[in-house]
Amino acid sequence: MIRIVSLLLTGLLVLSACEAPNTSGGIGADGLPLPKVYKIRNSQKADIQFRVLDSVNALRSAAGAGPVQLNSELTAAAATHSRDMSVQNRPWHFGSDGSSPIDRAQRAGYPGTLLGENISETYETELETLAAWMEVTGTREVIMDPRARDLGFSWHQDSSGKIWWTMLMGG
Repeated sequence: MIRIVSLLLTGLLVLSACEAPNTSGGIGADGLPLPKVYKIRNSQKADIQFRVLDSVNALRSAAGAGPVQLNSELTAAAATHSRDMSVQNRPWHFGSDGSSPIDRAQRAGYPGTLLGENISETYETELETLAAWMEVTGTREVIMDPRARDLGFSWHQDSSGKIWWTMLMGG
């Protein structure tokens, strides 16, 4: 099973390299290359969300879990939290108003049970972020929860290029 998940993650990373993101380069003051910034254009929103959905479903299928579908209420809650984490300038599960992931899902009108939330503050692509979540037991369990039927996924990108990713799983 670990071999299958490793192969899938490797394949996902290879596929993520197929679309060249907008990047900025150069040499820093220390003489080393500056990191490349993955710049997300508004026109990429649906592509990114479906790429994550397809990747999550491939990982779940390899592990014997059923597929999930994109859910608009969970995606709205994820978008709200991504923007709020950016404003707070810290990745954490509580909103600036003290809201929990459950509160935000309910406010967005999600009728099901929220099973978990994954968050990230990074300059990495969505597939690199998904791969990183799969390497950590707690975040992997959220993605692979056999009760999950719904996925919410969104982000906010700062002017610096930093991306605040949020994934919600519901059932």
